[in-house]
Amino acid sequence: MVSILIPFKDTASYLHECLDSIVDQSYTDWEVIAVNDGSLDDSGQIVERYATQDPRFKVLNNTGSGIIPALRTAYQNCRGDFITRMDSDDIMKPDRLLVMVKALQKSGRKYISIGQVKYFSERGISNGYERYEAWLNGLTATGTNYSEIYKECVVPSPCWMVYREDFEQCGAFKPDRYPEDYDLTFRFYQFGLKPIPCEAILHLWRDYDTRTSRTHEHYAQNYFLDIKIHYFLALDYKKNRPLVVWGAGFKGKKIAKTLIAKEIPFTWLCDNPNKINKKIYGQQLDHFSTMEQLQHPQSIITVANEAAQAEITIYLKGLGQRAMSDYFFFC
Repeated sequence: MVSILIPFKDTASYLHECLDSIVDQSYTDWEVIAVNDGSLDDSGQIVERYATQDPRFKVLNNTGSGIIPALRTAYQNCRGDFITRMDSDDIMKPDRLLVMVKALQKSGRKYISIGQVKYFSERGISNGYERYEAWLNGLTATGTNYSEIYKECVVPSPCWMVYREDFEQCGAFKPDRYPEDYDLTFRFYQFGLKPIPCEAILHLWRDYDTRTSRTHEHYAQNYFLDIKIHYFLALDYKKNRPLVVWGAGFKGKKIAKTLIAKEIPFTWLCDNPNKINKKIYGQQLDHFSTMEQLQHPQSIITVANEAAQAEITIYLKGLGQRAMSDYFFFC
């Protein structure tokens, strides 16, 4: 059985399409645990009607407030061998569950099945979302999602599936850390769940102005940086190696400030002649060539410009450095 966990709040306009796409799945051994997170519209009544018609649907009220408590409530009441999540405003492609279950059965434990996604919107998709979709699907096609985990969330929150035992080992929904999908992705990475390559679009991801990821403070950029710094220091930072921060924009300053507060020494590099040898937060900025004087350093790169990223990559490879071991792109 597959347990499909769905927190929902005020998505009455989209729920029929979402739930119908589950009913229409080619794989039929599933249950939906839908948790009402304080809806003020007709969302609760809509899901209740589905539960009346199909015993595979179960509707609960959130025991707390917010998406993490809602997910905990759903998980505590599910029975499936496989765990997956669904957003109440999205649409599953008809073979999504079948493809993911077969992938996990073939690969076994310690794997995560991830599907490709397609954004859709009544007003059209922005260039930013098109680029994110192409980048994410490119990683998913080859199963190399973790290779760029410090850039953005590399597992689409409503389109993954894992064995229940593996989900438990990763901590399920116990942490209170937002954004919860990015935190969970890092825990999949931490516990070594290997992404299974997938070339099929399995999920239609709806975009609109009032979706939670656009409006809630928990999905603001500073929260993403907090997650990245937390897991980098916990999983990939080597205390016996010099640490380097590249770039002095918003992200570079935020990371530098955090490292200073934690009393973690680092070298701060940039190529802006107006900033070199100046101090920010009492920390001097040096020319990037200072890198060559350091013994086996690790780098956090916050430079967003793609051309500059390519130049930095060439430079670091010339020094014999490797991605996700010696240098990490944070944007």
